[in-house]
Amino acid sequence: MTRSDSSGHPPGDLLDRYGPWAIIAGGSEGVGRSFATQLAQAGLNLVLIARKPVALEETAALCRAHGVEVRPLALDLTAPDAVARVIDEAEDVEVGLLVFNAGANTHSEEFLDGDLAEFAKVIDLNITTPLALVHHFGRSMRERGRGGILMVGSKAASVGSVRHTVYGGVKAFGQTFAEGLWIELREHGVDVLELVLGVTRTPAMQRVGLSMDIPGMEAAEPDDVAREGLAHLASGPVWRAGEPDQRPRADIVLGLHRMMSKLMGS
Repeated sequence: MTRSDSSGHPPGDLLDRYGPWAIIAGGSEGVGRSFATQLAQAGLNLVLIARKPVALEETAALCRAHGVEVRPLALDLTAPDAVARVIDEAEDVEVGLLVFNAGANTHSEEFLDGDLAEFAKVIDLNITTPLALVHHFGRSMRERGRGGILMVGSKAASVGSVRHTVYGGVKAFGQTFAEGLWIELREHGVDVLELVLGVTRTPAMQRVGLSMDIPGMEAAEPDDVAREGLAHLASGPVWRAGEPDQRPRADIVLGLHRMMSKLMGS
């Protein structure tokens, strides 16, 4: 299967490669809405998942204007039955693309002063739920020999910081997981990408009071970030949004993979 080159050119027709259906977790506003509208414009039908039903319906209407079918599912992805409900919603359709954009820091506290149950929700949202969805839908993609898995990460994964003790940790896990998954699925025709975001001008960022105008730290726009992610999905495993000159992460990951294969005798 032909893959995109390192310049980030789109991988051909998104519908042919990743259709007919895409699931977007965290698909109601901000970057998630941008993913949804861009994929709808490309002709993909959508299952949109988010907690806020009003914003979810607004995004669904924008996508239906492109002539595609949309199934909005208002759901808390940390709920015990969340994964089962997503699987049930998409049981009768062929899902060729999974975008996991839900993953906010829902408990921004210093670790010893925070609530362990609330930290557990951060872990569920960023690790437990996405792993279960990837496990389910990724198997079908591997069997078909085509598909894509795009997980939205954060630069918080690169270094520890105050009130991001748990959040930075789960985002670091997410990137390492994506890199390993990319190695496992690359020969099966399934693309995997961890799209790493910096400061992005989203409603969620604005609600928590983060400054969007820090000198030397330009905030990205959701449409631009989503466009970059889709353009680089086929050339994974990691793309840092808004950074034009990047050393291909694939070189580092494959180098370590070859070394580990020798150590394990495979």
